[in-house]
Amino acid sequence: MVDLIRQEIAATASPIVVKVGTRVLTRANGQLDEDRIGHLADQFHRLIAQGKQVVLVSSGAVGAGMSALELTARPPDLAQLQAVAAVGQAKLIESYDRRLRKHGYHAAQVLLTAADLQDRTSYLNVRNTISSLLSLNALPIINENDTVAVDELMRTFGDNDCLAALVTTLLGAPLLIILSDVDGLYDGPPDSENSQVIPTVRRIDEKISSYIQAFRPGLGKGGMATKLNAAKTCTLAGENVILANGREPNIVARIAAGETIGTAFLAQGKTVTHWKRWIGFSAKPAGILHIDPGAKNAVVAQGGSLLAVGIKGLTGVFHKGDVVALQDKAGQEHARGLTNYDSDELHKIVGLRSDQIAEKLGHCTHTEVIHRDNLVITEPVANS
Repeated sequence: MVDLIRQEIAATASPIVVKVGTRVLTRANGQLDEDRIGHLADQFHRLIAQGKQVVLVSSGAVGAGMSALELTARPPDLAQLQAVAAVGQAKLIESYDRRLRKHGYHAAQVLLTAADLQDRTSYLNVRNTISSLLSLNALPIINENDTVAVDELMRTFGDNDCLAALVTTLLGAPLLIILSDVDGLYDGPPDSENSQVIPTVRRIDEKISSYIQAFRPGLGKGGMATKLNAAKTCTLAGENVILANGREPNIVARIAAGETIGTAFLAQGKTVTHWKRWIGFSAKPAGILHIDPGAKNAVVAQGGSLLAVGIKGLTGVFHKGDVVALQDKAGQEHARGLTNYDSDELHKIVGLRSDQIAEKLGHCTHTEVIHRDNLVITEPVANS
């Protein structure tokens, strides 16, 4: 069945970011499924033939390495995992390239970590590189740099879902498709006959978050929690996300046609500017500002700037121009922004009115601690 909202999203979406999980790309024995890659390449070709730009975030390096090295189980040791990933990454890209070239495209390997997108200059360089690759008739294939990443490989949930969300916000892509081995977000345990896939999520609230079910352990790194976090990041930036089963026949083409399949997470409000995307979703906060309920309301509900009078305290050492997170008394983050004062200055003016800052510091360069133009809401707003 075709859904009109999904049809409209898919019709106007370009570029489209597609994230393919490990379990989609591997067989039951953990080795790379070359046929699956061929089917995906054919579907990407059809999208590109329709005038769409496609960017792929692909897991599977460890599985490809296991296939090349004829291993039957994922190595438990970090050094071995990194070695297997190094072997597998070459095999993974070669497999994609071989199948894309029959359609006239080249596979372009781009290895990133979230840290690569935290620095503003690097962030812009990555965006420009991906844009250039698309103009050269190449399909960018992005993966977590497993060979050098330490924490990511050993976690029970990985960062390629997060990376896919960051790439989506980086490019301003209207649609992220996450392909996993589940049919979507269920309203109960996925293995229960009473559970059903939720077709549309308009806001990721506490009720939606309560539906998270851990993936079974094994080859992949990700879980439903990381996918929900990825959807939250994209929808807050004004983009849409569809989570679906990558093992379904012609899944990408069916999503592009607007078919009601999987779970669609709809964008929250207007598209966020590139500048604010970096502040809110890519840059790592250097510190935390603890705000009172009045400041939270002014920033989140009214779209105002953050004043010193609304700050109850702060954590961390940071400089003017750094990104800081805004948290309430319970430790819940609500926004991020660029601070106009360093941590030493803020300790002196916490709780003060703007007209008292000059008397305390001997100067007042800004009446706002964070101006609203440099503030990004990082939680779903209830009335959006």
